Amino acid sequence: MVSVRAAIEVRAIGQRTRSGIVTLRDISLAVGYCELVAIIGGNGSGKRALLNAMSGLRPPSSGAVIRSNGAIGYVPHGDTVPAALPLARALRYAARLRGMADPDAAVDEVLRELDLTARAVTAVGELSGGERKRAAIAAELLGRPGLFFLDEPTDGLDPARGLEVMRALRNRCDRGATVVLTTQSPPDADRCDKIAVLANGGYLAFFGTPVAARGYFGADSLDEIYERLAGLGDPADAWSRRFSQFYRTVGGVSVPSVPPQPGPAQLVPDTAGPHSAGAPHPPGQGARTDQGAAAKQDQPATGDTVGPAVAHGGARGPAQRPPTRLLRPVRQWTVLAARNTDGLLRAPSTLAVLAGAPAAVLVASLLLFPSGAFSRAHPSPVADVTILFWTVFGGFFIGLGYGLPQVCTELGVLRRERFAGLGAGTYVLAKAAVLLPALAVADALVLAVFGALGRLPEGAAFGAAFVTLLLVSAAAAGLGLLVSAVVSQVSRAMVGGAAVCFPQVLFAGAILPVGAMVLVGRWVSYLMPDRWAFDALGRSMDVRSLWAGGGSALGRPMLASYGTTFGHPVWNDWLVLAGFTCVFLAAASTAIASRTHVVSRARPGRHAAVVPARPGR
Repeated sequence: MVSVRAAIEVRAIGQRTRSGIVTLRDISLAVGYCELVAIIGGNGSGKRALLNAMSGLRPPSSGAVIRSNGAIGYVPHGDTVPAALPLARALRYAARLRGMADPDAAVDEVLRELDLTARAVTAVGELSGGERKRAAIAAELLGRPGLFFLDEPTDGLDPARGLEVMRALRNRCDRGATVVLTTQSPPDADRCDKIAVLANGGYLAFFGTPVAARGYFGADSLDEIYERLAGLGDPADAWSRRFSQFYRTVGGVSVPSVPPQPGPAQLVPDTAGPHSAGAPHPPGQGARTDQGAAAKQDQPATGDTVGPAVAHGGARGPAQRPPTRLLRPVRQWTVLAARNTDGLLRAPSTLAVLAGAPAAVLVASLLLFPSGAFSRAHPSPVADVTILFWTVFGGFFIGLGYGLPQVCTELGVLRRERFAGLGAGTYVLAKAAVLLPALAVADALVLAVFGALGRLPEGAAFGAAFVTLLLVSAAAAGLGLLVSAVVSQVSRAMVGGAAVCFPQVLFAGAILPVGAMVLVGRWVSYLMPDRWAFDALGRSMDVRSLWAGGGSALGRPMLASYGTTFGHPVWNDWLVLAGFTCVFLAAASTAIASRTHVVSRARPGRHAAVVPARPGR
């Protein structure tokens, strides 16, 4: 049995995007236990791609990543804690999602550890930038991860706030965790045990200590490394070739190509490299070589036993933490539904949107439609059709408006929780559990006002009309969740919402009866929720008998033009609308699962996690 001596081993990995662009090229390195490691490089160098491959968020196209046993924490770029909730309350929900036996004690501990106790009752959105970053770290520390990955945790922070975050991460390493982060801040990288320097195009230009990196690149500071990487000629390829001269691949991991000799190492000049490579650094300033790490790579680590840690600063073992387990989907759904409700009630802007959508529908109807259009003595078939359609479209508009901002506004939160084991379907169903009661209230209000002001027939079957309106609103909310799941910004979600509204108007069968459409248009109308809701609402309002009564000369001609519309059983239309809702919710779950896919999660008591290359790449 072979022991795994490193916390993370990256073995000759490469990465390509779906469009074929290469973002990582044959990268190998090993991260020891309890080390704080930074991935640095210019824009387009593949920092995030390497972090995602190491964490398991996205598998490499070639090669493999091997990680030690233990829980994994991942903090994506941006805000990852619900902004409307008080900090301690948000963390308690996160702890409950992880199935912790004593959430309150776990939250109190991480708040003390990150010096956030005084801000426990403050809404996350009101915290400073540095405090929000520490709050995101706190949410992941609840799971006591042995491996911790962060995407630019100090981005946008001033030096003092950035230092707070780096101190918190160093404290985690001192407590037994291994931390890997990306950064564009040289001072932050200088505080790490090791740095991986990536050149443009995804080349590994260096991996070692910050002191060794400065000597290797002939730079006085890490800032100058960026200048070396941007030298004359093809610096990215030159530096990667220079690094490969001193390192060989054994078992897929880069190790020194010759046994380390006593005394300081001295690098020879790179005659094939860029002119800015600099002279070989003088004795006493050579790169530090971890002899133990070199020896350990002579055999590939394929076993299931985690060996003793050999890390910068001494030998330390892997993090010890109380065992935690993921909640079952039903319990996850319960926690998420409670959190969504809590956040909704604490967000005035969201409440304004929920109230504004039905208000807009009601105001428009009062300004456009006269009362008494459904009078049996003097019916107005043209006004009847318009009112029926506007009622149906109003329900669709309300549902779509409720669903559109739900996912894209909390992608950071979603990515973190998906990495922690949250199911995509559970997430979507928890959203639906909160939206449906809100839609029921809005739809009931719209129908009640319409009826009170004479916009609907007297004695109409309001129960059936309410079910119809709620079902079309639910289908629209599911469609809104789907649109929100495939975009990254609210503005794009709104554009997508407008795009899906337009065919609902054209193909609902109100402006142009379904029977009058060409064949293709008729088939398209079957895909429109409004077409079935329009039919069901007209049936429940009994417009066929109203128009056939002879109170209006247009009644019978209108019946003839609309053909079988309003003639189907209401339950048939309800089943179709319920089917639309299920399809849209399932599609939203699939989109979220694909967008936030996690390859593997190492758990205590299991083999070392191996992330192989994607097949067919």
